[in-house]
Amino acid sequence: MIRFEHVTKRYKGTAKPALSDIDFEIQRGEFVFLVGASGSGKSSCLRLILREDVPSSGRVVALGRDTKTLTTRRTPYFRRHIGAVFQDFRLLQSKTVAQNVAFTLQVIGRSRGFIKQAVPDALERVGLAGMGKRMPHELSGGEQQRVAIARALVNRPQLLLADEPTGNLDPGTSVDIMRILAQVNATGTTVVMATHEATFVDQMQRRVIELSEGVLLRDERHGGYGDTSVVRTLRPETERGAAAIAALTAVLEVQREVTEGSAEAAVDATQRAVDAVEEVVDVIAAPAPAPARPAEAADAAIPPIEPASGDPVAEPVPVAEPDAAAGEQPEDDGADRTPSVPHVPVDELGMADRLGLRPRDDDEVGPTS
Repeated sequence: MIRFEHVTKRYKGTAKPALSDIDFEIQRGEFVFLVGASGSGKSSCLRLILREDVPSSGRVVALGRDTKTLTTRRTPYFRRHIGAVFQDFRLLQSKTVAQNVAFTLQVIGRSRGFIKQAVPDALERVGLAGMGKRMPHELSGGEQQRVAIARALVNRPQLLLADEPTGNLDPGTSVDIMRILAQVNATGTTVVMATHEATFVDQMQRRVIELSEGVLLRDERHGGYGDTSVVRTLRPETERGAAAIAALTAVLEVQREVTEGSAEAAVDATQRAVDAVEEVVDVIAAPAPAPARPAEAADAAIPPIEPASGDPVAEPVPVAEPDAAAGEQPEDDGADRTPSVPHVPVDELGMADRLGLRPRDDDEVGPTS
């Protein structure tokens, strides 16, 4: 049905050919995926089959006709046997769904009786029965693509060309479109589809022709999309500093409430600060996520910073001053020594005492940092 014989296609203004010595043959009734990166030559193949372009060298034979020998006058008759579906739908916005589907039949001169019967049948075939009077802007993207497929199938073509038909659709709608194309192929219509959807190619296991920079890399029956390991993906990273920022904000809120003199608000703010600090402790205690990079790169990771020998691990604890009124005198034996800190049963203190928020007898506010 379709045969490429050492086809090369060059476009003006480009040094490298879009297709270079392509050679393959597609039999009647096949479902063929054209895969490859953008610019690999998939759309150029479809344009040559549809006779929108002719090869620079070699031959393209479609439906038994050499496309290069087709005259401009005979090309519309040749295309009557080919249906085409595109990524951007290409619907006439001023016409209803039924009028869009019937337009192709009107152009080729089909009778009113044939159109009246063929249009509802085509809409029912794609799951749009009873929606012929709607306008395109009243439909979802998936429904508009179904209209485009119905328009391509209404004349019962031998060959259906699909250029990224699911490119503008969500995953669920794309599955429905692929089911329709599979059903069309099951009735005997040859389907040639250019796509980037690796999932569908892998699941359907049909014939795959892979192109790369205009060169045929692979022609495999019951094949998959190919190697997708080089496709870059984004991985979410844990924001480990977010909890610490929240704790600092809560502590500052405590300080503000205490300064304004609202005891009840201060207690509430204190509890929020405690919750935030506990969250920081949980984050610090949790194991760090495994880095998404090779093992050799992980070995070069920066180790955690540890305090140097002799450095204080925590903030220095305030030392109680001697009470001069009670006659206490500091001991001085001439040695440089750190004053002893009296033992305080921390477990027995309340939360306000731990944060230094308990009012004193002289109403003086304690430290909050």
